[in-house]
Amino acid sequence: MRLTTFLVKDAILPGLATAPDAGGRDPAAAGGVKERVIRELVGGLHTAGHFAGADLEDITKAVLRREQLGTTGIGRGIAIPHSRHASVGGLVGNLGLSAPGLPFDSLDGEPVGVFVLLVSPQDQPGLHLRALEAVVRTMRNDEFVAQLRACTTRDEVWRLLENAPGW
Repeated sequence: MRLTTFLVKDAILPGLATAPDAGGRDPAAAGGVKERVIRELVGGLHTAGHFAGADLEDITKAVLRREQLGTTGIGRGIAIPHSRHASVGGLVGNLGLSAPGLPFDSLDGEPVGVFVLLVSPQDQPGLHLRALEAVVRTMRNDEFVAQLRACTTRDEVWRLLENAPGW
């Protein structure tokens, strides 16, 4: 499965959570960075035309509940927040980048710079697992991750994803 099968080009956020929050605080220093990142990723998909008629707050809470079971910050600067949700018609994903990296309770304690959000229907666990596997396999390639982190535009990210190996 290729990442371009489920990632939404128009939702990609190459400057994820890098701006100060509404109070002017640095996002890395602000509490709730994990929630802000997830909200921004879910919001990007909504802005790109997904989750129409769905309760965005409920989708966000589902992803946050999954985070409470154990962090999806897998280490090496990568996190894969994910959940299944009844209001989603098909597998959909978003990718966000943070050049400085953000705290995300990663397994290795390091900041995360690459975030891949997955949301899938509740009745398709196999598809959800295949997508997770595709993300993990792709992100194992250190050269690919370095190239991804160097991207500054949505089009650069998409071109790189189109050329990434698929499984």
